[in-house]
Amino acid sequence: MKKTLKKNIIEYGIIGAVFIGLFVTGLHTEVLGFLQRGILATGLMNPETDEKAELAMTSPSKSDILDFELINSKREKVNLEQFRGKVIFLNFWATWCPPCIAEMPGINNLYEEIKGKQVELVMVSFDRDFEKAKDFRKKKGYDFEIYRATGRVPSAFSSNSLPTTYVIDAQGNLALTHLGMGNFDTKDFKDFLEKLQ
Repeated sequence: MKKTLKKNIIEYGIIGAVFIGLFVTGLHTEVLGFLQRGILATGLMNPETDEKAELAMTSPSKSDILDFELINSKREKVNLEQFRGKVIFLNFWATWCPPCIAEMPGINNLYEEIKGKQVELVMVSFDRDFEKAKDFRKKKGYDFEIYRATGRVPSAFSSNSLPTTYVIDAQGNLALTHLGMGNFDTKDFKDFLEKLQ
């Protein structure tokens, strides 16, 4: 009995030390993000793209949706209005958010396939320190541009969930809202983006 108790204490001590080590070093986000990638691989988190979201009656006017001021990593001011005529993939994320980290490799793969097409990827960081988001992107080798909001976020994009992804069609209509992480690196999703152009 004493040997079993001692063995249990040692096992729990080791597990506790590993968890404390992950939190102290800041690696817990990376580790949890890696584990959540396994969930994404199952397809359970794929966005519903069978038909456009029925938001016409409740969505704000197109000008309200596209009136969103941002600054990119090069410190250039950008407004979503600049992307009118393109499909906009708008993703809200943060470096401290494991599900955000989990979906990033798939989003980067999506970006590699759609760049040069009529789709604009807009990755809006919710990190208080935008330099941290820029460093994260550089460290990971992601090619997409990142942004931060300069003022209010339009009410059409109000969500208590990170990550959250919105897709706006080429006419400026909100076509999809996906709360939580998603696998956007699928043929179905790429076909969905193409139909919206």
